[in-house]
Amino acid sequence: MKTQKRILLFDLDGTLLRNDKTLSEYTLEILAKCREQGYLTGISTSRGEQNCLGFIKEMKPDILISSGGALVRVNGKMICSSSFSVAETKNFIQTARNICGVDCEITVDTLDAHYWNYKTNPREEYKSWGDSIYSDFTDFNHQALKICVEIHDSGLAGRLCEHFSELDSQHFSDGDWYKFTKSGITKEKAILAVCEACRTEVSEIIAFGDDYADIGMLKLCGTGVAMGNAIQEVKDIADEITLSNEEDGVAVYLEKRMKDMSFSVF
Repeated sequence: MKTQKRILLFDLDGTLLRNDKTLSEYTLEILAKCREQGYLTGISTSRGEQNCLGFIKEMKPDILISSGGALVRVNGKMICSSSFSVAETKNFIQTARNICGVDCEITVDTLDAHYWNYKTNPREEYKSWGDSIYSDFTDFNHQALKICVEIHDSGLAGRLCEHFSELDSQHFSDGDWYKFTKSGITKEKAILAVCEACRTEVSEIIAFGDDYADIGMLKLCGTGVAMGNAIQEVKDIADEITLSNEEDGVAVYLEKRMKDMSFSVF
């Protein structure tokens, strides 16, 4: 009987990446050893594809779930995507500005690029920041996989989420950013598509995360691992907890499993 393919799936920010948005040499070394042992490695992030590639170019993942599940690739091949139309994208941006203010900060992921109107250039803070394009979104003519809006007023955020209640929305715990994707587009749905493409089961996946958007993923997969820096809600549902991202918690956890001979999977 053919062995099921085994998968390691990582969120990026607060999980696989350190706070300076880099991958440590230790983490890269352990991931390489895992691949030698037959594991597929994958990223499952709310970041857009073009934005996150700059952070993981040394990793070369087999699986890339980006834009919160709106775009999924396995071995470089797109297996599914879900976008807002040009008209829907324009309507969302205009509505966000009407409700939250014309100067609100917005990011948009498309199939080919990551657009932003930040007041400061993100490349000045993070040298590994992926290719991104500045836009004032005045006449934006692209389909969007995901749209994020920074909203400091929780009341305004509630109004925008209520206005687009048919969409999938998520608040990030480390700031005032809110993510919007088409209805039903989540990391969990993307993972099921990956399992079908790889002919494996969710029970064969070890997933790592730290924030609200990772809760469904950790609950769905065979083993859900919370980072030491994760919000309490993630730790509460996780099967196991490792060290923080600053302490290379992913690598520490995986190396321990490799050394634990009671686990036949390594």
